Amino acid sequence: MKKSGKTGIGIVGCGTIAAVHAEAIRRAEGAELVSVFSRSREKASLLGQKLGVRMFSDWEAFVSDAELDMVSICTPSGTHLDYGRMAAGSKKHVVVEKPIEVTLKRGLDLIDSCKRNGVQLAVIFQNRFLPGAAALKNSIEQGAVGKVFMAGAVVKWHREQAYYDGAPWRGTLALDGGGVLINQAIHTIDLLQWAVGPVDTVWGQRGTYTHRNIEGEDNAAACLRFENGAIGTIEASTSVIPPSNRKIEVHGELGTAVLDGDSFRLMKKGEDAPAPQNNAVSSGASSPLQGFSIQPHREQFEAIVRAVRAGAVPPLSGGESLKALAVVLAVYESARTGAPVRVFRP
Repeated sequence: MKKSGKTGIGIVGCGTIAAVHAEAIRRAEGAELVSVFSRSREKASLLGQKLGVRMFSDWEAFVSDAELDMVSICTPSGTHLDYGRMAAGSKKHVVVEKPIEVTLKRGLDLIDSCKRNGVQLAVIFQNRFLPGAAALKNSIEQGAVGKVFMAGAVVKWHREQAYYDGAPWRGTLALDGGGVLINQAIHTIDLLQWAVGPVDTVWGQRGTYTHRNIEGEDNAAACLRFENGAIGTIEASTSVIPPSNRKIEVHGELGTAVLDGDSFRLMKKGEDAPAPQNNAVSSGASSPLQGFSIQPHREQFEAIVRAVRAGAVPPLSGGESLKALAVVLAVYESARTGAPVRVFRP
């Protein structure tokens, strides 16, 4: 730990999301951004100079820094295991941008590596820290909508072809793991299963309709059965014009709970439906950082640092993060086989 008493964090990777992590770390109480690493000396130098921190293109030099306590991995999803395993082997705590990895095996291998080396692992699912998301979960847990019988998640967003062309790893199976489900919609899938409960079975379809030269899907749909017996759906797209708020609707015997963008509404029998808190299109609908707030990322990094300093498991641990990935991969398997698929339980 740094002489200041703060947890020193270094960022691995210098792409778009690295800047978000950097700003969140800088604002997070108890954390301090100390360095950046990239295999490209040029990229490391540019980001390091911009952030005013040490820059490394040599891995051993990066992890040997005495002020480095934790690494935040912002590389393509299919490389999270590689960097995470090396960081854990150097006794550094590990944070990875979602998803934990592109396969369950690689995700489980990363969890095992961190456990064997006695370091903590957390995965960024910052939307759980939105007030609206917390209100959705609390309303269901407190019985405000009664017994849930149906729930759905909708992510109808838009990405220009340039989004995929601008980063060759996007939309690939090896490094992105797929398309819209594993990259954009996984946040909303995580919130859905967090609020309603584990998903037992999925039946899904996916396809690529409006983008060129990508292996992953730009559209997907699935029917769900939750372990509590409720049924549901997922719709996900990066093709829709115009894009709209991501939305989760949960229907119970007493009413409906809705997360519309970042706004929460509870509608109950015999009551007038409240108006949405705002009509703004939700963050990320038309571009990765459109309408983006750093606050949820900051809150998650603060929660991670508090947990690590207390010797506790951080929120959104590796095992917790596997739940959403398991749903996504089950949809992919169902689309491949044409049959319902049971969801892996971590």
